[in-house]
Amino acid sequence: MESGPGAGEGGTVPTQAEDGTDPRRWKALWVTLVAGFMSLLDVTIVSVALPSMQRDLHASAPAIQWVVTGYALSFALVLVTAGRVGDAIGRRRIFLMALAGFVLCSAAAGAAPNITLLVVARLAQGVAAGCLAPQNSALIQQMFRGAERGRAFGLFGAVVGISSAVGPVVGGLILALADGPQGWRWIFYVNVPVGAVALLLGLRLLPRTTPGRRERLDLGGVALLGCGVLAMMLPLVMAESGGVRHLWWLFPVSAAFLYGFVRWERRVAAREGQPLLDPRLVTTTRGYAVGASLGTLYFVGFSGVWLVFALFFQNGLGYSPLRSGLAVTPFAIGSACAAAVSGRLVDRLGRLLTVCGLVGVTLGLGGTALILLLAPAHVATWLTVPVLFVGGLGSGCVISPNITMTLRDVPVRMAGAAGGALQTGQRLGGSVGTAALPGIFYVVLGSGGHYHAAVATAVGVGIGPIVGSLALAVHDWRRHRRGDGDPCPPEVSHSHLHSRQG
Repeated sequence: MESGPGAGEGGTVPTQAEDGTDPRRWKALWVTLVAGFMSLLDVTIVSVALPSMQRDLHASAPAIQWVVTGYALSFALVLVTAGRVGDAIGRRRIFLMALAGFVLCSAAAGAAPNITLLVVARLAQGVAAGCLAPQNSALIQQMFRGAERGRAFGLFGAVVGISSAVGPVVGGLILALADGPQGWRWIFYVNVPVGAVALLLGLRLLPRTTPGRRERLDLGGVALLGCGVLAMMLPLVMAESGGVRHLWWLFPVSAAFLYGFVRWERRVAAREGQPLLDPRLVTTTRGYAVGASLGTLYFVGFSGVWLVFALFFQNGLGYSPLRSGLAVTPFAIGSACAAAVSGRLVDRLGRLLTVCGLVGVTLGLGGTALILLLAPAHVATWLTVPVLFVGGLGSGCVISPNITMTLRDVPVRMAGAAGGALQTGQRLGGSVGTAALPGIFYVVLGSGGHYHAAVATAVGVGIGPIVGSLALAVHDWRRHRRGDGDPCPPEVSHSHLHSRQG
């Protein structure tokens, strides 16, 4: 079984050129990026439509929250397993099946006659999205090599960052265009034609591979990881209905399951088995452990601030959903601009690029918090434009380069599982942020503070994990400058991992 950059699905040899390149690889990449953008956008786009959904479906507040949190929960639960299944039986096959499921579930969510069926459709849609997401990064590993891989990961990172930032804008725009009763259904219906076109193009453009050896799925690892992630996320996704207060005991349960998962995976690897997530990816693959940790920390702050901004602009200043989304558009524009070029700079600057980006995000969000706290309401939004743009430039130099540095030295045959684990960390971090920061916002309001103090406090707390990721990035950058950044050079780690897995 071959496992170099030209290897195909599950370590098989693809029917393409000897150098591992496919002449249609860039067109195929855009198909995967469009599908990935849809799946990640659906994490945030729905939040602006919750009031109209609740009104039209006569749903309770806890029930309507499951439209958002249920999707995030099922999304995170299947990421690593879906990535490993894609590695084993074919990334193209899993990608197309997941995309078809996502389109069907989007149509079902749009047509749901009541809140129960809407939540069920969203849970299924989250499973489809979670199966889709890790195939994106794995297909990049499979289709690209060298400098092209860095540029492809740059575009992928841009999609990850921008989809989170523009969700409220796109949701507000759709609601403005589909004004009237039941207009929220177009939040889901819009996925159907876009997804159908992507599916047809994917059938034509995604690389085919020859059948390879079937591998046994690590069911023990699947069960332990699934229980650990579920126990950690359930209190967080139910935070607004008292989930953290009533279900706090699930956090130590989660820690026990995750500890058992690590021990189990080490045992499977030691017995020459096929672990769900090989521990040697963390111990011997250059950049993976640091990149995954940095990404998880960053998403705690990055994901949570958008909901806080939406609460401030809509509830505090009385903005419409569209105007609220437009208020944070400078961040999305800055992120898109920086991400477009950061993929070309990451090979030259390495971790220094991430350090500079995290400094920009810290200054941008910190400046925004101070302006919203101190400036009069009628000018505050305009004053935040340049600092949010600076923060967006910084974010574009964080997410995209970090994904590149985290995954570029991962063996192709484990690319799906490694990408799924990276995104699981990001989703867990995002769940912590979206649960904690709005909670802090409401605590400040409940203690007699005004909206300006609440948003400044919550965003300030959100900057804390970002500063933590900055400290981690600085440490990693200095370690590499001293020449002791890797436990072993990449070619050694690759040969060691392949010799134990091939």
